[in-house]
Amino acid sequence: MTSRIRYTLSELRAALADLPAAVCHQFENLQRIPAALQCGTRTIRLDQPQVMGILNMTPDSMSDGGQFLDKPDAANEHASAMLEAGAALIDVGGESTRPGAAAVWEGDELKRVIPAVERLAGAGAAISIDTRRPAVMEAALAAGAHVINDVSALRHDPRSMAFAAGTGAPVVLMHAPGEGDDLHGNAAYGDVVLDVFDWLGARRDAAVAAGIARDRIVLDPGIGFGKSVAENLALINALPLFHALGQPLLLGASRKRMIGALSNEAPAHQRLGGSLALALKGMDAGVQLLRVHDVPETVQAVRVWRGLRDAALTDFSQLA
Repeated sequence: MTSRIRYTLSELRAALADLPAAVCHQFENLQRIPAALQCGTRTIRLDQPQVMGILNMTPDSMSDGGQFLDKPDAANEHASAMLEAGAALIDVGGESTRPGAAAVWEGDELKRVIPAVERLAGAGAAISIDTRRPAVMEAALAAGAHVINDVSALRHDPRSMAFAAGTGAPVVLMHAPGEGDDLHGNAAYGDVVLDVFDWLGARRDAAVAAGIARDRIVLDPGIGFGKSVAENLALINALPLFHALGQPLLLGASRKRMIGALSNEAPAHQRLGGSLALALKGMDAGVQLLRVHDVPETVQAVRVWRGLRDAALTDFSQLA
């Protein structure tokens, strides 16, 4: 069996020498992607897909609204089960961002998420806080959270960018076309892939200019936020392109509406198969973080996917 072809970094640079400067710049960006994300004393490797488990402390989230709100024992049990199953990170949120969801008062959001963050921190978990509000970011980080996951990409509150920069915490910047309390509005794309690519690049640059280190920025194309089924599919098919931005990628497609649209309007709690299909597509595209509801099933899929990948990379000629 012929061994697979390997190229050194110097050989790849030599091959790119005659290409346009823009192409060389994108190659340089690929080398910028950090190998790990530091979450306090926890190091999350980014050389393989990692699972981020969702803990919604809300009454009205798309698929699990009310399941854990005001039920600390149930929330703790669910979070513990996700960690035991292999989640690298738990994402705690106190406000639904589904289309049409009502905005949440800051005080209510704090009451929902801080006890959960404290319990997870006590268990030694790596934690991200899913919020658009700097006061919630601050309280959550003080309670033991490590990552800021902002679906508005630090646009909702003019204080968010400076606050995030001052903390040194990793941040997830997600694409959403809308502003204010309607992140799904104002959606108008010439080419959804290129438009989202350019938008995320601009938000990345704004974050760096504000003082957020590049190796602490994760980008999320915002599947389901102000996008049609066709536009979501186009983005997922184009995920490899987004590595040219030079940042780790997060894919949040779990139980999304597009799965129902493609499977006889299956309700949210019956979208496991579609969620796994999208997770596998993301892994094939090199996505580093998968934000999911169904952690045990996704972790199993990741492990099988890794087995297939490692087997494909084995140089069987050395085993003869």
